[in-house]
Amino acid sequence: MAENKGRVHPACINASNPYHECVEFCFRRIAETQSKAQLDEIARTSPPPTSSPVPEEPVQSEEERAAKEAEDKAAQEAEEKCAAEEYAKMNDKQKKLFDLRLKLNAARKANEAAKVAEKKREEAPPEVRGVSKAKWFEERQKRMGKVLETNGLDMKKAYMLDTQEQAEEKYEKWEKKPAAFGWDVFNQKSLYNAYKKRTKNIPYGMEDYNKAKEADPEFFRDGSSLKYGKAPEIPDENVDRMVEELNSRSSQRKEFSRRRKFHEEKDIDSINDRNEHFNRKIERAFGKYTVEIKNNLERGTALPD
Repeated sequence: MAENKGRVHPACINASNPYHECVEFCFRRIAETQSKAQLDEIARTSPPPTSSPVPEEPVQSEEERAAKEAEDKAAQEAEEKCAAEEYAKMNDKQKKLFDLRLKLNAARKANEAAKVAEKKREEAPPEVRGVSKAKWFEERQKRMGKVLETNGLDMKKAYMLDTQEQAEEKYEKWEKKPAAFGWDVFNQKSLYNAYKKRTKNIPYGMEDYNKAKEADPEFFRDGSSLKYGKAPEIPDENVDRMVEELNSRSSQRKEFSRRRKFHEEKDIDSINDRNEHFNRKIERAFGKYTVEIKNNLERGTALPD
């Protein structure tokens, strides 16, 4: 418990638990509680507002609301009817002017709607989904900085807030398995891993084992068997499974292609990929003996007069 005391904040709600370790969630709750207490203290000490109370709107029933909507609709229809009658009495110039005014009003409304939409986009709340990785990392750093500042730590000591599980996950990501090199490619462990990988897609269980054992008691024989050296009868379905696995391995081997790194600053001295690979092998074997000749050819000093 003495070791765990340094990882528990005294203001945490679970501080009495000897097996509890504070994480980012605990520090965030502590900071929120402290800020809320400060706001309550300010509200308690500040004088009450002197503004007059806002009168409450009378509650309308459904019948009154429906009657009001009907009146508004009737007034709108009457206004449209009067506008149509007035439009019919106009001459051509007045009608054209009236249409232009309608278009101006429509354009003004569209501009106002676009302005409101642009303001909403500028004052939009922080994105929850679909944020970029850089933006998400920046926000995470800000939140972590606030938590660290609350606990009197800096960004270099952010690892002190990690729990044991989080630290183990980080170590697992950092510790990469070394690739097989040289003779390690064909050692017993690598061959066994390749065997497990190849047999993973072949269905075989205890039912198949018991069935084969009932069909031929000497199929899985031991060293004391008198049928040593005689090949057992293999079912056709097992042969088909083996052939299918071999064909899939062959197709995977043909389709496999690892893209090599391409260096744009490197000089082009090949006509295709195969020639480039051959040139690399030649350079590795004889490059140190031909450096002077190559430099003379590039400078032009090796050419005859």
